[in-house]
Amino acid sequence: MSALYAKLIQVIERKITPMAGAVGQQKYVTSIRDGFITALPFMIVGSFMLVFIFPPFSPDTSWVFARAWLQFSLDHREALMLPFNFSMGIMTIFISVGIAASLAKHHDLDSLTAGMLSLMAFLLVAAPLKDGQISTAYFSGQGIFTAILVAIYSTELYAFLKRHNITIRLPPEVPTGVARSFEILIPVLAIVVTLHPLNLFIEAQLGMIIPEAIMSLVKPLVAASDTLPAVLLSVLVCQVLWFAGIHGALIVTGIMNPFWMANLSVNQAAIAAGEAIPHIYVQGFWDHYLLIGGVGSTLPLAFLLLRSKAIHLRTIGRMGVVPGVFNINEPILFGAPIIMNPLFFLPFVLVPMVNATLAWFALDLDLVSRVVSMTPWTTPAPIGASWAANWSFSPVILCLICMATSAVMYFPFLKAYEKQLLEQEHENAVEHAEDAAQSA
Repeated sequence: MSALYAKLIQVIERKITPMAGAVGQQKYVTSIRDGFITALPFMIVGSFMLVFIFPPFSPDTSWVFARAWLQFSLDHREALMLPFNFSMGIMTIFISVGIAASLAKHHDLDSLTAGMLSLMAFLLVAAPLKDGQISTAYFSGQGIFTAILVAIYSTELYAFLKRHNITIRLPPEVPTGVARSFEILIPVLAIVVTLHPLNLFIEAQLGMIIPEAIMSLVKPLVAASDTLPAVLLSVLVCQVLWFAGIHGALIVTGIMNPFWMANLSVNQAAIAAGEAIPHIYVQGFWDHYLLIGGVGSTLPLAFLLLRSKAIHLRTIGRMGVVPGVFNINEPILFGAPIIMNPLFFLPFVLVPMVNATLAWFALDLDLVSRVVSMTPWTTPAPIGASWAANWSFSPVILCLICMATSAVMYFPFLKAYEKQLLEQEHENAVEHAEDAAQSA
């Protein structure tokens, strides 16, 4: 067993770690991740509005308060939807600006300028004007992949022109603000003369504008992202990387965020239309069923540590249980430790995969409500799971089942590790007593 573990660690260190490190530091991956993080507060607030717009009550409820709330929502639906429409409904605008601003830092460019160029580029291809009105069809999840691509394109074009000094330079006497506005004239013109004709050409040839064409291309990937194998693969990658000391969650979420947002947007459109929620694998599923207490679902382990006979583990449990409630588990990961600890490799990898399978089938069989809202990742799991599913109660039960499963799976490995530590503590106590006797 020890030889197999040593070989596994060797493969991780020599093959997986360098590759994951390169991916994690790749400028486009980090910029996309930062762009989504920038947009997150707007999307969380917008999603929260869904709770008030679509209260979790049956239309035929006899409860007076519930009936009054439902009626109020129906009477004022258009006004109540406004904050949602201008947050989640235009998420691609925030994402596009955020990605470009982040990518600009890699090229030592002005972030605000890059963000404005990206915004113009996105509107140019994704907001067709018809009968004097701008279409917002691609401002939500349908336009996410377009927002990513045009943000990268516009910023890289800006960097290329800057690198080759293709710009308008004014005398030093000209104020800085005026000079900067003239410097970006050529990037603005370059974006217009490249993207607009391309959009018109694609529309003439295919009968669809760029965002529609992109969505048709990535549709198989979006569909594949909402499957159990996709869930298990992403969890496996995350856990193996974390076990090697690499922040696997940042890499996985950086890759999966566009798919999660596209699927969440469809779920929200479905709830607004009173239809069945189609997608399972979105960020709320990842946060509240697979990472309960943090990567590895270690919150149940933190509670087990509180009752450990080993002083070291009991101390770590006290340090880690409160942060763990809010899905911060570095004290457990590095204090127990779990990272690079051969005794915890199997449960650390398998616990979230088992929970993923349990949760997938529970949602797939419609035993548990599906996710329709964005929630902060620090929200305690049962509360966050309920919030994400429009305050349904069934996710709370599923969360508690996943926690119980995690505790059962971690327990035997914890007892084995505890036995080792107790032996070490006993040996240390004996050595300390002998040293004290000799000193006396």
